Amino acid sequence: MKAYVFPGQGSQFEGMGKELYESNAQAKEIFEQANELLGWRITDIMFDGTKEDLTQTKVTQPAVFLESIVRARIAGVDFRPDAVAGHSLGEFTALAAAGALSFADALKLVSQRAFAMQKACELQESTMAAVLGMDDAAVESLLREIEGEIVVPANYNSPGQLVISGSKKGIDMAVTKLTEAGAKRVVVLPVGGAFHSPLMQPAQDELEQAINSTDFNNPVCPVYQNVHARPVTDPAEIRKNLVAQLTAPVRWTQTVENMLANGVTEFIEVGGSGAVLRGLIRRISKEAVTEAL
Repeated sequence: MKAYVFPGQGSQFEGMGKELYESNAQAKEIFEQANELLGWRITDIMFDGTKEDLTQTKVTQPAVFLESIVRARIAGVDFRPDAVAGHSLGEFTALAAAGALSFADALKLVSQRAFAMQKACELQESTMAAVLGMDDAAVESLLREIEGEIVVPANYNSPGQLVISGSKKGIDMAVTKLTEAGAKRVVVLPVGGAFHSPLMQPAQDELEQAINSTDFNNPVCPVYQNVHARPVTDPAEIRKNLVAQLTAPVRWTQTVENMLANGVTEFIEVGGSGAVLRGLIRRISKEAVTEAL
């Protein structure tokens, strides 16, 4: 069984999509359709913008979605997934690739998500940190000891790599506590918000209405969703889980483990550098076959 996986924010790179635009007529058409749907030329920033330009949330999220979905679309008959999954933002790409969302609806939701998250980030100083070399359960236990501040698990990326999210003060307290408890490294990430935490509630409230007014279809294959790491095909459940995703942790480790248990033997990463999710999957299962599309 073959699973296609889609990266999220952080997989962007300067010049992303330019080679596809210049070498493939179908890709160029999709990129130009995106420019029209968004009402501004995102391709100008993707192709010629600086690293700083690309790290703006309002740019990064639709850019990563667009580059990945273009790669899936131009693959044509070679794109035949038995299952799909996406990391955070990548879940929207997975849903579009599997036919649960139309391209136009998915791009619109991704853009709305990006702006809503940016606004939520501006309400309170917050950030995220990567915890390396510590058991997930130990991290969870230590975070529960922090009082008066929001700090929670955000991304279960692979065994020994858990990203936490919360208020700036809460993250500072967690860094100290986790380092003293023996974490190999605790690295504060260069992000301007506490993604996948209760601090994203304003963004979730804003996006929920948009998601609930969007048409969802039956996907061509199961979609493993972030909130519980299980395969879903029912449009109503897909919609509900997508709303919950903004404040819930990304259970990537559990997603890959469940895919393996359900018979997936090959993972193909679509978009971005093509190495982010493959690296995580190799840490979860050294026997899994990983490729890039």
